[in-house]
Amino acid sequence: MAKADIEIRVAFLTQTGAGVLGNSCLLCFYSYTLLTRQKVRPTDPILCHLVFANYVVVLSTGIPETMAGIGWKFFLDDAACKVALYFCRVARGVSLNTTCLLSGFQVSKLCTRNVWWKITTTFPNCFGICGFLFWILQLLVNVYVPLRVIGPTHRRNITLHMHYRYCGIRPTTPKPFVRLSQVVLYLSIDIMCLVFMMWTSGSMVLVLHRHKQRVQHIHSHIASGRPDHEARATRTILTLVSMFVSFYCLSATFILCVGLHMKPDLWLVDMSVFLDACFSVLSPFVLMSTDTRITQVFHSCIE
Repeated sequence: MAKADIEIRVAFLTQTGAGVLGNSCLLCFYSYTLLTRQKVRPTDPILCHLVFANYVVVLSTGIPETMAGIGWKFFLDDAACKVALYFCRVARGVSLNTTCLLSGFQVSKLCTRNVWWKITTTFPNCFGICGFLFWILQLLVNVYVPLRVIGPTHRRNITLHMHYRYCGIRPTTPKPFVRLSQVVLYLSIDIMCLVFMMWTSGSMVLVLHRHKQRVQHIHSHIASGRPDHEARATRTILTLVSMFVSFYCLSATFILCVGLHMKPDLWLVDMSVFLDACFSVLSPFVLMSTDTRITQVFHSCIE
């Protein structure tokens, strides 16, 4: 067994274990908070959808990749491959849309002078409905994925673009207009969300910078708790947005390299999948480290 194969197996096993553990803990916490209505924050419905989407991404990519890295072959048939990749794409899109909504909501809290932002903050319960609409949207947008995915049992008969170790994508030659419409539909939503997140991130950084300049002119050492809480929440969301954009761009670069080769190297395939799941694995730990409710639970357990 090559050293590189051992390293990639250990990497996927570690990533999957950390992702399942972190998202499971956070999903249980937000579900309990929303059901009991104890110390519920307006962002909890959004974060619950985000954590659930990340959990689906980790399960649908990490477990098959780990099994393939261990050496198992033909453990998924055509139907299982279609379901795994379909829900992976759907959950990845929901994670993108939810992160976009989360950044927009935080900007609405900071920019309170604008009437439109005030109207938005008046209806925090609508964000739970938006989460369900994101799932429906991504289920419809990615409906073409099961049509192209094919299981490993047909590798000998059909030349496949192996975007994963365990499944492939059937090469098709549709009409140029149909292919162009698919690409535009799939990329337009991602690009709009990424542009919106970068705009909201710039707005939040500008607001925090102005707030810091105003605070410097105050000579009193007694500070209000509300600005500190909003600044901490803003930094958390900025961290999440920066992580998502960074991993999205890196993963898209490797996916593009894989798509340009008829028989791509396995390390390109593994890196594209690994980077694609990094945000889903790391984001719950960022949320847990910055949520005072969770840190209080940990401190009470330690005491």
